Amino acid sequence: MSSGLPKSHARHLWAVAVAVIFAASMWFYVLGILVPYQVADAARTGQPRGNLSDLYPRWLGARELLLHGRAPYRDDLTREIQIGYYGRELDLSRPSDPHDPQAFAYPAYIVFLLAPTIHLDFSLVQAAFNWLLIALIVISVPLWLRALNVRFSRTGLFIATTLTLGCYPVVQGVKLQQLTLLVSAILAAAAAALSAGMLIVAGVLLAIATIKPQLVLPLVVFLAVWTLSDIRHRWRLAAGFTATMLLLVGGAEIILPGWVGEFYRATLAYRQYTRGTSFLTEGLGPFTGQTLTVLVVLLMLFVFWRARRQSPGSPAFSLALCFALGGSVLLTTWHPYNQVLFVPVVMLLLNCWRGVFRASRATRLFYFAVGGLVVWPWVASTGLTFASLILPHETVQHAWTLPLYTTLSIPLGMMALLGLQARSALRGTASG
Repeated sequence: MSSGLPKSHARHLWAVAVAVIFAASMWFYVLGILVPYQVADAARTGQPRGNLSDLYPRWLGARELLLHGRAPYRDDLTREIQIGYYGRELDLSRPSDPHDPQAFAYPAYIVFLLAPTIHLDFSLVQAAFNWLLIALIVISVPLWLRALNVRFSRTGLFIATTLTLGCYPVVQGVKLQQLTLLVSAILAAAAAALSAGMLIVAGVLLAIATIKPQLVLPLVVFLAVWTLSDIRHRWRLAAGFTATMLLLVGGAEIILPGWVGEFYRATLAYRQYTRGTSFLTEGLGPFTGQTLTVLVVLLMLFVFWRARRQSPGSPAFSLALCFALGGSVLLTTWHPYNQVLFVPVVMLLLNCWRGVFRASRATRLFYFAVGGLVVWPWVASTGLTFASLILPHETVQHAWTLPLYTTLSIPLGMMALLGLQARSALRGTASG
């Protein structure tokens, strides 16, 4: 007997159901399995746990600078930050204490973004920031699609948004209130403005995103090459970016003279207590990691150069944009939440999916293998979620690492797929 539903409609319902289950399971995994395990482990080892909000050090630094004139880079303010972030001041003599002192290692002009919140209690700011990050992630999905000139159906957009909200980098980023999620949304808006021909707006947004300069630098390099290749028509992007940077840097200099030197020293200190390792060197070791770093940089520059004459939304331009975003993850310190910048990469590769079936067998197998790496965290977290219904909670917690098995391999696989895509997307572009 027929169910009365068209087969395509039934498939859409199944896809929506799977996306919702995957996203809900990831949130349950983080909040119901991973965090309880970390809390229990911290209690056993004596590790401090306070609010653990990445926003807090920046918020406290902004409040003290704007209200009391205290430089946020000072050691005494770092100790105050530690008390709020960890619950107490760190003790270097205790081996279980974290190595990250949570010092204010951001450009001073981030205080302008946080200025509206400095008179509020942090508990209120913290709660509001959670919802702000979720809203920005939802908004960023159609913005990325617009920037890449990729079209999804309404059902596809819902599925993409649901899975983005429920992927591990986003869930971890929201839980930690990581400013990477804010920067990612700003970059999505900048890229969409660029695609819409709003070059001044794109330049302004790109400058604001430099509150995390290490994540934005590859994209700035690409857009600088792109702008200079046709300065007569693209000067507005440079004008918007330069004017905004002058206002941000100059405004910060007025309220905190000499902040650039203090920020530089804070950056050097940050590299020391994070061992200065990038994603590649952390995952592959010094020699292999540094070798691949050079290759990634050279490949990025090659792609940037070949795409310099292309218009926003074209296949070559979108590819270069994704190379800049993905490359920034590989070249910066290893943190899973930074992988939110791979969301547009996934969108671009999905848009090219039909072409995979016309590729060689080896290429198809590689695409499916990388797809399996991407899907695995959802599959594992869903398995743990259902297992928690029948197994003791302690037993399930012992498998807390299961969804994280592919965390290191996903970015490498995605960048390799971009490299394969570059062969066709850049074919025929000017090499001049």
